Amino acid sequence: MSMKWYAHKLAMMFGAKPRRPDKAEETDAAREMKKFQKTPEQSAIRREIIAKEHEYPLVSNKWKYIRWTSIILINLMFVVSFSWDVQLVEGAMTASRFLGFHMADPTSALMVTLAYKDLMLNLIIGTVTVAILWWFFGGRAFCSWACPYHLLAEWAESIHVFLANRGWVKDHPFHRGLRVVLWVVFMVLTFLIGLTVYEYVNPIGIVSRALIYGPTVALVWVIFLLGFEIFFTRRAWCRYICPMGLSYAVIGTAAPVQIKYDLSKCVHEGECRAVCLVPHVLEITKMGYAQDTTEYIAPDCTRCGLCIDACPQGALSYTFRGLDKVI
Repeated sequence: MSMKWYAHKLAMMFGAKPRRPDKAEETDAAREMKKFQKTPEQSAIRREIIAKEHEYPLVSNKWKYIRWTSIILINLMFVVSFSWDVQLVEGAMTASRFLGFHMADPTSALMVTLAYKDLMLNLIIGTVTVAILWWFFGGRAFCSWACPYHLLAEWAESIHVFLANRGWVKDHPFHRGLRVVLWVVFMVLTFLIGLTVYEYVNPIGIVSRALIYGPTVALVWVIFLLGFEIFFTRRAWCRYICPMGLSYAVIGTAAPVQIKYDLSKCVHEGECRAVCLVPHVLEITKMGYAQDTTEYIAPDCTRCGLCIDACPQGALSYTFRGLDKVI
């Protein structure tokens, strides 16, 4: 992968629009594959495949249900540990101890440091531990495999799609660069005011604490957010606001666990983009958008696996980067 193309994928995290690779960024193999796919014979084959897919749609929810189970079990550990005093996990999702090991969300830890102007050893240990964990799984894997609000937002999104298909609601997307602006705003406010401002509106922490310690009036804010996502902007918090999601995307930029795209298997029908939680990362599945015959999905990917479930051709798959050719 050329450095320019890699820089473009990183820029997409901060709000840049997806684009086609230019001639210098395309590999010779990708250029030849694209020419081959555009021949009349291959175009006819692709149209026939797409027609069959629409007539007999292949629906798999394998990774979705595995992921939902992961979110439920991870958060259930907190609930059981507190309710039964088994001391398996102490604390909540943003800061905790697992079997005595400190765990701290990097974004929340940075805000605590900025608020109190002090660097605490336990916070450093917890942050490094969590950063290494989610670096390994890559992208925004925390979001789709552990975050309790993400599961609620996903259910809210299904309601939004149901209503949108009937013309009752419409999505009003924001610019994805808003997330970067808000990340900076939260950090600056925290430093100036001396309070972790973000934690007052963070639905992840609110939902996590409500599950463990019981509901509070803060859940009204979470309900408002979910309603906003159902009736006005699809997945508003996760796509356009959440500072934690941006931090994890940066941490997981060069992760071992990746989702790989195989251009030779793709018929470009767009089933993957239709289900993707962050569809800009799958723009490379459009005809002419891939830089090479095999590519790794951009780091803003949540590693949710919905695109793998949706692709009848198997053009998308989980892989270990660097080991995918020998495993």
